[in-house]
Amino acid sequence: MVLTQPLIFLDTNVVLYFLGGRLVNPLPSGQYFISVITEIELLSYPSLSLKEETQIIDFLNKITVVSIDSNIKNLTIAFRKQYRLRLPDAIIVATAKYLNAILFTNDVRLANLTEINTQSVQIM
Repeated sequence: MVLTQPLIFLDTNVVLYFLGGRLVNPLPSGQYFISVITEIELLSYPSLSLKEETQIIDFLNKITVVSIDSNIKNLTIAFRKQYRLRLPDAIIVATAKYLNAILFTNDVRLANLTEINTQSVQIM
């Protein structure tokens, strides 16, 4: 019997909590993914220090960053139309849906979408 690890997709807010050491519990074992939009958001903060940027780059080198392809683009369009989500949120939701992954998010609006599996995290 082959045991497969769950696919876990991290929203930007969960990545920020993780990098900031604010998670109450460690993240569970699994295969981890983020969207290219999260990579952009993380690296584009104007006041990012060199130390923080290095920490983010180290994190990005250890996780799978998923780019936007035509499948994700089409799902993004559908989620934006149906729920009027902001573009970054729609891309994140669409990518999690496309991967059939559990979306770890503390965004209440995203957590209430029925088309995807979500899980929130406890923070300090």
